[in-house]
Amino acid sequence: MALTESTMLSLGSAAPDFALPEVISGNIVRLDDFRGTTDALVVMFICAHCPYVKHVELGLAAFGKDYLDKPVGIVAISSNDAIAHRDDSPEYLRRQSESCGFTFDYLYDETQEVAKAYEAACTPDFFLFDAEMRLVYRGQFDASRPNSGIPVTGQDLRAALDAVLAGQPISEDQKPSIGCNIKWKS
Repeated sequence: MALTESTMLSLGSAAPDFALPEVISGNIVRLDDFRGTTDALVVMFICAHCPYVKHVELGLAAFGKDYLDKPVGIVAISSNDAIAHRDDSPEYLRRQSESCGFTFDYLYDETQEVAKAYEAACTPDFFLFDAEMRLVYRGQFDASRPNSGIPVTGQDLRAALDAVLAGQPISEDQKPSIGCNIKWKS
């Protein structure tokens, strides 16, 4: 397990396009599905096997439920090499989604092109875009880490998302997410 920080994509960057299969339905979910229909879009890179994701996965499920009735799009994407890491195959992602009660779409990026376009580096890695699909937050869910004793609340991402929804500015002082590196294909 290589401890890796977010690359901190430049604020104001346009959301890179995606069209990926959802692991439960098999339906293709596209960035364009969210254009003009939401005030914000959260894109998170997660997986099924990473201890950092496992530490926050129930917090992610609560986060999804808490914003279900808000004008927010939320998608999770797994880009790990599922050949080398079978626990990150769509079958295991589906199990994770169902056991955690995720209410958001969970997509599989088999080619890893979407992760590269987002400059995603770790799991978990979080990106928040405004209604114009411009990056306004990238970084950590909260300060909790495995064995830290700090509760998982999602306070950093929630504060940024709440600010977007209220039309308030978001601090540019954002802390990178930390987790396992994305398992790139060789």
